[in-house]
Amino acid sequence: MSPEQFGAAVLDWFDRHGRKDLPWQQNITPYRVWVSEIMLQQTQVSTVLGYFDRFMEALPSVEALAAAEEDEVLHLWTGLGYYSRARNLHKTAKLIVAEYGGVFPADVDQLAELPGIGRSTAGAIASISLGLRAPILDGNVKRVLARYVAQDGYPGEPKVARQLWEVAERFTPQQRVNHYTQAMMDLGATLCTRSRPSCLLCPLRDGCRAHLLGRETDFPVPKPRKALPQKRTLMPLLANRDGAILLYRRPSTGLWGGLWSLPELDDLAALDPLAARHALQLEERRELPGLTHTFSHFQLAIEPWLIRVKSAPDAVAEADWLWYNLATPPRLGLAAPVKTLLKRAAAELNAGETS
Repeated sequence: MSPEQFGAAVLDWFDRHGRKDLPWQQNITPYRVWVSEIMLQQTQVSTVLGYFDRFMEALPSVEALAAAEEDEVLHLWTGLGYYSRARNLHKTAKLIVAEYGGVFPADVDQLAELPGIGRSTAGAIASISLGLRAPILDGNVKRVLARYVAQDGYPGEPKVARQLWEVAERFTPQQRVNHYTQAMMDLGATLCTRSRPSCLLCPLRDGCRAHLLGRETDFPVPKPRKALPQKRTLMPLLANRDGAILLYRRPSTGLWGGLWSLPELDDLAALDPLAARHALQLEERRELPGLTHTFSHFQLAIEPWLIRVKSAPDAVAEADWLWYNLATPPRLGLAAPVKTLLKRAAAELNAGETS
């Protein structure tokens, strides 16, 4: 197919079958497109739906996001993972308000330079909300194009990425770029799926080299697999007389940056120094079922212990530490496994009160 035929086939399919009722497709603005695109990075649409609606209800504009406390932003993001996305959203909102008067720049290069955006997300914002001709290459589009041209090599390699960007640029049409961009993402999400592509329904099948070769699932070439290393930590759930749990805020950079978490210890022997540090008198302790959390680059085996605190100061003396009230939890950003462990602790404590 020529680029013109390619674009026409994609747009014709979109008119008949494309998704048009997703929440970020209504009342389209650069802000709504931007937030949705960041949420959709490495996250399925079905998961994002509820998060997007709650986020927009709480922070309906870039000005509202810029003015929000980081804890509020991370709280709204809790459970989506990859929390650097939320921190970059917050940082970029402040930049857009301070440097651009709350108006997103109508320039792909300027958009791409903002924290956490990059070339593909900039292209999506520019094409969908501003009608500018700009190619994108998110995971879904990358899969469609890699199969269409039977692209050799892992797309994460710079040389292969450059080649795919050239393909994306060549096929992006001059007209209806907003619909074309959405159509390409829809094709990858609904037909050109990772494991079982629906080639018979695809408008590009007659020109798709991977399909003609019968090798659809060979493309894109997967990343060379490495065994994930495993790490271990002990997380104490220190519960005071009111049933509140001691948490601390992690540093703003690194793993779970800026989120509230449980202390991490090497073993139970490290409990005594922690208790002394916060003037805690400990009593009953009980091990809870373990939990394994998988990050992109390692697996973390968590050994949780529920530990009753006999006496403790009413307030934590150190900054970035607090007693987290399980009955009326504050709006804080929590790492997903920590949120799970807090729910387990609440159930254990409630069971103890009724037994």
